[in-house]
Amino acid sequence: MHISIVNGPNLNLLGKREPEWYGTRSFEEFLSELKADFADHRIDYFQSNDEGKIIDRLQADGFVCDGILINAGGYTHTSVALGDTLAALPCTVVEVHVSHPHRRETFRHVSYLSPHCVGLVTGFGLESYRLALQGLLSHLSAIGGKKKR
Repeated sequence: MHISIVNGPNLNLLGKREPEWYGTRSFEEFLSELKADFADHRIDYFQSNDEGKIIDRLQADGFVCDGILINAGGYTHTSVALGDTLAALPCTVVEVHVSHPHRRETFRHVSYLSPHCVGLVTGFGLESYRLALQGLLSHLSAIGGKKKR
C-alpha cells in the first residue's frame, strides 16, 4: 500500500515543544521506526506550517495514494478548507492527534476533518500514528484495497 502522512503547523517542533502534551521524540526519529515496522508499504511524509501547502499536498497525494494519515494540528479546529479538501479526495483518510483534543481547551473539541475520515486516533503520543496506520491498513484490507471510505 502507498500511504501518505501529512502533518500541519508546529508538528515540526515535536520533541521540543510542550513535552507534557507531545513527548520528547521528534517525528523524524519516530518515522524511521514506523517505516521499518511497515517496510512492506510505501510511506511518504510531508509537514508544513502553511495551510495552502498542506491542501496542495493532500490534493496531489489523495489521487495516487491508497490512504492518508493527517494531523492538521491547530488547523483541525479552524480550517473548513482542509475539510473540503478531504471531502474531495478518493482515498481513505484517518485523522491523527498526538494529544487528546477533548482533554484540552474546548475549542479543540471541534474537528472540521473528522466528518471526512474513516477513523480518528488520539491521545497515544507518537504511537497514535502507528495505531492509525494499523487501522488504515486493516480497513483497506477489509474493503479489498479499494479507495474511498
